[in-house]
Amino acid sequence: MLTYKALEEKNQFERLFLETASVMFGQDMEELSKENLYQALVHTLRQYISNNWIQTNKYYSDHEEKQIYYFSIEFLLGRLLNCNIMNLDIGEVCNLAMQHLGIDLDELFEQEPDAGLGNGGLGRLAACFIDSMASLGIAGHGCSIRYQYGLFEQKIIDNNQVEIPDNWLKNGFSWEYRKAEKEISVKFAGNAYMKKLPDGSLLPVHENYTTVSAVPYDVPIVGYHNGIVNTLRLWNAEVSENFAESGNLSHEQLQEKLNFQYRLKAITNCLYPDDSSKKGKILRLTQEYFFVSAGIQSIVRHYKKLNLPLIKLPDKIAIHINDTHPAMAIPELMRILVDIEHMNWDEAWDITIKTMAYTNHTILPEALETWSIDMFKALVPRIYMIIDEINRRFLINVRDRYPDNEEIVHNLSILQDGLVHMARLAVIGSHSVNGVAKIHSDILKDYSMKAFHEYYPHKFNNKTNGITHRRWLMVSNPQLSEVIDDLITDKWRTHPSQLIKLLDYKDDTNVFEKLYQVKQLHKNNLSKLIKIRNNITIDPESIFDIQIKRIHSYKRQIMNIFHLMHLYNALCENPNLEMTPRTFIFGGKAAPSYHIAKETIRLINTVASIVNNDKRANKKMKIVFLENYGTSLAEKLFPAANVSEQISTAGKEASGTSNMKFMMNGAITLGTLDGANVEIHDAVGSDNCVIFGLNANEILSYYQNGHYSAWNEYNNNSAIHCVVDQLLTGPFTKNGDFQDLYNYLFGSNDEYFVFKDFPAYCQAHKIIEKKYQDKNNWQKSSLINIAHSGIFSSDRTISEYAKNIWNIHPIKL
Repeated sequence: MLTYKALEEKNQFERLFLETASVMFGQDMEELSKENLYQALVHTLRQYISNNWIQTNKYYSDHEEKQIYYFSIEFLLGRLLNCNIMNLDIGEVCNLAMQHLGIDLDELFEQEPDAGLGNGGLGRLAACFIDSMASLGIAGHGCSIRYQYGLFEQKIIDNNQVEIPDNWLKNGFSWEYRKAEKEISVKFAGNAYMKKLPDGSLLPVHENYTTVSAVPYDVPIVGYHNGIVNTLRLWNAEVSENFAESGNLSHEQLQEKLNFQYRLKAITNCLYPDDSSKKGKILRLTQEYFFVSAGIQSIVRHYKKLNLPLIKLPDKIAIHINDTHPAMAIPELMRILVDIEHMNWDEAWDITIKTMAYTNHTILPEALETWSIDMFKALVPRIYMIIDEINRRFLINVRDRYPDNEEIVHNLSILQDGLVHMARLAVIGSHSVNGVAKIHSDILKDYSMKAFHEYYPHKFNNKTNGITHRRWLMVSNPQLSEVIDDLITDKWRTHPSQLIKLLDYKDDTNVFEKLYQVKQLHKNNLSKLIKIRNNITIDPESIFDIQIKRIHSYKRQIMNIFHLMHLYNALCENPNLEMTPRTFIFGGKAAPSYHIAKETIRLINTVASIVNNDKRANKKMKIVFLENYGTSLAEKLFPAANVSEQISTAGKEASGTSNMKFMMNGAITLGTLDGANVEIHDAVGSDNCVIFGLNANEILSYYQNGHYSAWNEYNNNSAIHCVVDQLLTGPFTKNGDFQDLYNYLFGSNDEYFVFKDFPAYCQAHKIIEKKYQDKNNWQKSSLINIAHSGIFSSDRTISEYAKNIWNIHPIKL
């Protein structure tokens, strides 16, 4: 029975929804499509959000609150409708109103596209962070690019990945607000030099440049039940109205103008343009400066409205660089302070360092971003001059500290060997440098950035990544959330550390049964989805073993599929082999130019097509590759998983966040001691995860002493010998062999130690199978994982950033 207040709120929401739909479409409700109804519901919610947004910004301004600007080249938001309904605390009201109108709310959720603003862990982390900032009451905003197209939509055709455009904006993005009046001009190319004035001083000059208009599109980021709405600002490259006017141009002039417009719009056309060509590299570098320059200019312009001296900028502004893509924020802020605000260099540099902070996300040398000096200098000449000066002054200090040691100078120089080293720029120009898991931060300090750590020991720190439990538990797994509410109350929803109280039930078989029923519900749902999408019938009672992440050699999907080839061989030899039925699920995209990753996808799908259709094996195992993996699909996968595959080569994964999402939903980690797996293992203990393989120090030792031999491992292990040979001959090569994978593994001397770790990986799977057969102990381990997952909430991570890096406190409206 509804209370009078609840009934009135429902009626008010319903009236607002109907009015909004009528104004937007001018049609009877019966004539509206699901897309129309979705748009009407979003615009109804926007009216709730807008009031809070206005009040939030007013509070920040009136109280001169310090504000955080989180720069990231991607924000993998996923769908926002369900999360915003929850965060606004109008779930019951919205459900009742939709039910009364005969509208299936779940069907409206499915109308929303995944925003094509990100690809992998970097973008998903950024999305979790801005969610946590808003929910914790921290004045934190995102800054990125409004991509017309996402990375790509992945199709699997004849077992191969095929990329088609991800036109996610074809129906618009209903959550965004275009702010044309806040347009920013960004300057590219031209000539930059220092002009000597009569008084002997130098004046920076930048002339003959090309100007690009950056127009912000703001997306509200809604805090959880606290009335706070922060902003994700996305910059779009647009042609100014004056430029768009054609006037009396000749045909040739008009054609040149149209070509320029095309080149200009290409800046924000797609996420991660292919940089295998010089043209692609220039476009990607253009993107990086475009959103950085627009963002920094906007921040300074906003700050100046406070009428505070620029020397106070670090007291009111913190700018965080998420990986190196936004590293030009450092010289861009210097450009504004020195060129436009006419500050002296030392004062501007002091402000810049105090304002900037940098998060490193990689320890792979080949992944550390560098740019050709010639290309960089031609595209952003004034920024290059500033970097050159930063480097010159820095190296004076380096040589003072390390006289006659040019090796150190070489290792620390931003401009070296014809390249601009962006990670070095980010370290030198920031007051804080953090890794994203304990082992990652230790490797940065001891190896990857050892020289910088010795020079700046006070800058380096660790902030282990986290995930937003609101999306990855409350929204994606409401059934488990309700079970947790019943056991420990709902305080964990605002304080996820409270999940540890679930340990009170670690021996309660009634609770184990509830966890089992929730897991089976999601496994049944996923089984139906797989039947629809892949036309594969799977056993919901089987072990669901899932590896979902970007396809990359160091993440070792190839080791996973080798194991499945090995299992298939065993079942072919003995179809009566005792084996707990298992379903192995893969998902992830390979970069279009990453041939070995695409060949790995082809191998997975080839093996799947054979195994799934062979009666000797398909009662015991099925293999599924779910195409076009993204956030909305992930929300269905994590709650259904029994086993979380986290098998990257130790010392290569910075952190990982899928491991945390699996853990939070009760899956058991099968992994190496890499990234955040180390901290998961420390939290839950060896009895509640399965760890295998070489550790990071052993891997490093092999790299340093050169004693590893892929051929020796291949010759000395019959299992790996057999599956590697099957890349060239046997059942999996009927439609083409895998010579390129074979050549890569031996040609690189098995650079990620697949052969070496394979026996231990096979043994780890036997341990998993044995654990799963003990139902109560498996559910106990599942509960223990959920209980400890609160420490991996992004709320905890952001609280550490706020206290130890940004020096900012939460506010309450």
